[in-house]
Amino acid sequence: MIPWKRWSFLCLFFLTIQLEAQENETDFFGFWQSYSDIENALYKHFGTIAYGQLQKRREEIAQLKTPEDWSDRKLLVRKKLKDIVGPLPDKTPLNAKITGIVQKDGYRIEKIIYESIPGYFVTSALYVPDGVKENAPAIFYACGHSLTGFRSTTYQSIVINLVKKGFVVFTIDPMGQGERYEYWNKEKNEPGFRVPDHAHSYAGAQCMISGYSTARYFIWDVIRGIDYMLSRGEVDPSRLGMTGRSGGGNLTAYVGALDDRIHAAAPECYITSYEYIYKSIGPQCAEQNLYQMVASGLDHADFLAARAPKPTLIVSTTRDFFSIQGTRETYDEVKKMYKMLRKPENLSMIEDDDRHTSTKKNREAMYAFFQKELGNPGSSQDLEVDIPTPEELRVTKTGQLATSVGGKTINQLNRALVQTQLSLLRKSRLTDKDHRKHTILSASKISGFKTPTDYGKTIFSGRYLKPDYYLEKYLLEGSGDYKLPALVLKPLHNPNNRTVLIFDSDGMEKSLAENQWIHGMLSKGFHIVLVDLPGIGSLGPGYLKGDSYINDVSYNQWFGASLVGQSFVGLRAEDILRVVFFAKNQFKGNTVSAISKGPLASGLLHAAAFQESIESLILLSPFLSYAEIAQTQFYNSSYIPFTVPGAINKYDLPDLMASFCPKRLLILNPKSATGNTISNEKALEELHFPVSVYSHFGKEENIGIQIENQQENILKRILSFYD
Repeated sequence: MIPWKRWSFLCLFFLTIQLEAQENETDFFGFWQSYSDIENALYKHFGTIAYGQLQKRREEIAQLKTPEDWSDRKLLVRKKLKDIVGPLPDKTPLNAKITGIVQKDGYRIEKIIYESIPGYFVTSALYVPDGVKENAPAIFYACGHSLTGFRSTTYQSIVINLVKKGFVVFTIDPMGQGERYEYWNKEKNEPGFRVPDHAHSYAGAQCMISGYSTARYFIWDVIRGIDYMLSRGEVDPSRLGMTGRSGGGNLTAYVGALDDRIHAAAPECYITSYEYIYKSIGPQCAEQNLYQMVASGLDHADFLAARAPKPTLIVSTTRDFFSIQGTRETYDEVKKMYKMLRKPENLSMIEDDDRHTSTKKNREAMYAFFQKELGNPGSSQDLEVDIPTPEELRVTKTGQLATSVGGKTINQLNRALVQTQLSLLRKSRLTDKDHRKHTILSASKISGFKTPTDYGKTIFSGRYLKPDYYLEKYLLEGSGDYKLPALVLKPLHNPNNRTVLIFDSDGMEKSLAENQWIHGMLSKGFHIVLVDLPGIGSLGPGYLKGDSYINDVSYNQWFGASLVGQSFVGLRAEDILRVVFFAKNQFKGNTVSAISKGPLASGLLHAAAFQESIESLILLSPFLSYAEIAQTQFYNSSYIPFTVPGAINKYDLPDLMASFCPKRLLILNPKSATGNTISNEKALEELHFPVSVYSHFGKEENIGIQIENQQENILKRILSFYD
């Protein structure tokens, strides 16, 4: 038994802790514990949208009753896949060069460099069994995300086993792996990203801003590799297979769906379903996420449906981070299609009880599958084989394209596309008299914005009396299943009729503690409202880090929004308008203006374009355009969550600024894509279009660009703006 005095002390101690927690002025969810998972609201919001879209897809599948229905579904899927992958490059000369030949026991390795796109080089290797001169069965082996590319011992063991069984095998280094590190640190002679997924997603996010997935280049490298394989007399074009694990399973699924030359496909440790991806590991690195794929009504099953009824083997493990439940459900769905197309025997699945790995059982099932389907009978036993050394497998002189051959990068390829997109955008600015109107429509559609209609109930959460102002706490209804925490600061002396909303990318707690200009505004009678938006401050960043958690930024969450045709920016714009609605009701008769600090300017510009109730804007330390981020090789990764996938096809931030004309707009301390403060001259160059629009309407005094580094000078600029 605990003595009553000690028990009383413990009760008082815990009560004091609880009361102190409640007395934290900027803490909301210590008290409102029902919302304890609020920091994950952003990711879960888009997951909920995905589940709805996937349910609609399931309902469509349930309506398929006849072979004709399934055949029509296949045609629809193939069209959708081609549309969302986007136009593939033109086929140009491969200019393939054999850089060396290594003779091994029973086979030879030819080391090859080819150009999948002019100037875009691919390092690869062709394995040819001794005695094979023509018409042999062949397999393209797609390696997963290993630092060493196809030189990984795991992948080499599989490749050589296939060669020992009489298959010609071709394999390549994907971008960011092996000898294709595009972010190569020449001073340290090492990769700029030690994790291949980071290199994939860092470049891939730039492609997504342009409206397509970097998968386009990964797929094209394989298709051109197949072109090379089929140029070789040793290969029988009618007996071509493809396999690969993890990222290689992803590529096998893609190419098996898009390239009819793949007769037999065996994706390993990849096939699952998006429902279980969202519920577990979340969307993975850039090339595994096709732009708006889930919104287009597609799932993993459709990669297999697109090639039905060709021979396909799903290779899986029960403890893979790609959910086995999703694998089984996908198999069950596609099996119905194969039965309807009268080829049920052509779809099979093997699973073993292990993690995300190649097991002996699965390897032998895969060997047997290809031996049967490619007409190459023999033993399927997995053999112990000697692995070539890294030196034997070196394709380039230095071991890196970057330091030997050179060549283009995905960043450079995408930059060329962005330049084309910008040319069309500039033309529209000059020739379309309704360009600003079309900008707003495009921004609304592409960002996934929906005008709030139900503002819900506001919850009052406490008041504090300060020497010069009241601090009040409110919970506002968000656009998803979450609440927005809001701090309302009401001056006690000489209040004016102006309300200013402040959206700080670092969160309202830090903003209130560090931005002295907020207190300066209070002393001048301004009413202040600070709010955390989804993914910001107390509402983020959440548990999902993913395989592309780069510099404390989860690209994976951002990809999750893109898959469903939405964006962080669009959602935050909706919530900003909810805050505007709250402020107008809280301070009736006051004008409402807004200040953003950091990259949240992107969301604020969207909100201001979508609704006219915001009187003026001040953007502190904003980046100025999506296009610059998409073109800059070493951009600031923290900006990615504040960009809109697909935006540059139709608009950019300068277009939104122009749409705000003739209202007042001040830009303080603008940033480059790298995160550095830029000069007035550079900012004026970037913002030529909005400045010209303001000038055209005789309102050039209503747009300003200033550089200030001192807190007191920032306050002076802000106060003079409102004078």
